[in-house]
Amino acid sequence: MSTAPDVSVVVAVYNTMPYLTECLNSLIGQSIGRERLEVVAVDDGSTDDSGRELDRFAALYPDTVKVIHQPNSGGPAAPSNRALDVATGRYVYFIGSDDYLGEEALERMVKCADDNDADVVVGKMAGTNGRYVHQALYKENAEHVGLTDSALPFTLANTKLFRRELVEKHHLRFPEHLPVGSDQPFTIEAIVRARKVSVVADYTCYYAVKRGDASNITYRADHLARLAAAAEIMDFTAGLIEAGPERDAVLRRHFTWELAKLVQDDFPSLDRELQRQLCAGIARLADQYFTDGIRDAMDVKRRVRIALARAGAIDELAEAISSEKEYGAPPFVLDGERAYARYPGFRDALVGVPDRVYELVGEKVPGRLAAGTELVASGWDQEGEALAYTASVRLPVLGDVGSAVLRLAKGAMPGSADKAGARRLKDDHELPPVVGEMTRETAPDGTATLLHARVPLDLVTGKRGVRVYVDVAGETYEIPVRGKGLPMPLARRWGRDGDPYRASAVVNPKGRVVIDTARLNPPKRTFVRRALGSLARKLKSRSKRKK
Repeated sequence: MSTAPDVSVVVAVYNTMPYLTECLNSLIGQSIGRERLEVVAVDDGSTDDSGRELDRFAALYPDTVKVIHQPNSGGPAAPSNRALDVATGRYVYFIGSDDYLGEEALERMVKCADDNDADVVVGKMAGTNGRYVHQALYKENAEHVGLTDSALPFTLANTKLFRRELVEKHHLRFPEHLPVGSDQPFTIEAIVRARKVSVVADYTCYYAVKRGDASNITYRADHLARLAAAAEIMDFTAGLIEAGPERDAVLRRHFTWELAKLVQDDFPSLDRELQRQLCAGIARLADQYFTDGIRDAMDVKRRVRIALARAGAIDELAEAISSEKEYGAPPFVLDGERAYARYPGFRDALVGVPDRVYELVGEKVPGRLAAGTELVASGWDQEGEALAYTASVRLPVLGDVGSAVLRLAKGAMPGSADKAGARRLKDDHELPPVVGEMTRETAPDGTATLLHARVPLDLVTGKRGVRVYVDVAGETYEIPVRGKGLPMPLARRWGRDGDPYRASAVVNPKGRVVIDTARLNPPKRTFVRRALGSLARKLKSRSKRKK
């Protein structure tokens, strides 16, 4: 009597050569050993060499590889269900036929499931060839993660290890009519019904491949098909999980990903009727499921787009998308200690979207500030022996901008920063003193504030960064000013008679504007001291040679 394998790997196959070969090789070469492994591959009516490649592997490894051929069903759900009907392993694992596994993947995941008594194990995934894979869940190994305390809702693909007893007990199967996302209802229900969901994060188990021709099914579905699939998955989730934090955690993923992807860069160019249908579909889902908790947990860009679609504000939505694509993020509007992103529709009574939708709630403010802060004028203002640096800086902030100042700061920028370089300052950080004159005005195009500063230079050598400081939503941010290709003023000589200095405005390798001051001719006593030191060293050297 043969022993059941530890794991059955399900492979739904349709026209995935030559990727299929690498996939199958990665399964046959698993460190768990072929005696503990069963591969159930279903050829879903392939018209390339995929069916023949499956048969070749079945002939080479008859005790490990089972192949089923069937007419094309139009998606991965039907072949996956057929494979589940014949799988015999203690666990089942699903892999895309254009993807592949790390050598120790199955051994590590089965051990994790056995050690933790877990019904579901999520192995670390990585994307290849530009394929995006959400990474937040893979920070560390975990015995058990939930929907509200982890990034599990953002990893709902079926590429996981499932206890087959759980699958059969609840008769978990894939909805065969869904063109995309058919794995999500299966995965969501398995997670909800599982005793434990464990994570293997210290080893890359799964490599998700984006094909060179981007022909993965996820990339091919049209807008309305994706909307319909998202709607069905969200309704299924709502029927499975009662209203509350867990349901919000899952549905936030769908508002952030599936629905937000329907109102991306291509939306303004879509047919008007298609735009209307997309907005109507999003509105129906938002009316039912877009809770305050989901709204506040989303980033402001996606939150605004969902809200504009819900309001049927097609023109404002198209403008928000096209404007951000061309010009970047809109300016912040400061109103006391609150800050808002001034997307189209903001405080427009005809649109009727609440201020809270536009408000910065836990946003990553520094990057937006740094990306839009740039130098628009730079020069010197000299009166006799005194020299001042003059600058005009564009700051993407409107409204209550009294806190915005430009200063010269010595030393590296403190604290952590995002890629753009701006930093949120800690409460105990001491700011450089305010020196010189400062005026503020709204830019002619109404999209920013212009800071005009005249900063006297003191007789101190060294480099000082040109930086803007501004309070946004109760926090103080330090922003490096970038040159943006603007010509810097010529170096200027200034200082007291007999003790001249040289000042220059330069753009450093990071693109940031720096004021560099240096002494030109040190006082005569310095020359004397150096000459005496040099003479002493020569006399000492001669004395050693004579000895």
